[in-house]
Amino acid sequence: MKNNDFEKLCKEIVRDYSNEHLDKTDDVKITLDDVYIVWSCKTLQNNKAMVSTTISDGMYYELTYNGDKKELYLDAYKKWENKAIKVGE
Repeated sequence: MKNNDFEKLCKEIVRDYSNEHLDKTDDVKITLDDVYIVWSCKTLQNNKAMVSTTISDGMYYELTYNGDKKELYLDAYKKWENKAIKVGE
């Protein structure tokens, strides 16, 4: 799969996943413009991307394409904390 096709597919999947899991009472739907690729990599026939949205819900998505099996895997994460830890001097 070409990298541009992979990234477009990732954005579509995250948009759809987010819209399915948003609180229905908020009456909010996101578009592809609300989804962005944080990082993407292609190695041989495989692709991986880290994806997020403009929604401040702390969700983060990892999508992996297995070129051998023609399968795409979605992992959805919730960010619980971000803190600085001093290391060394």
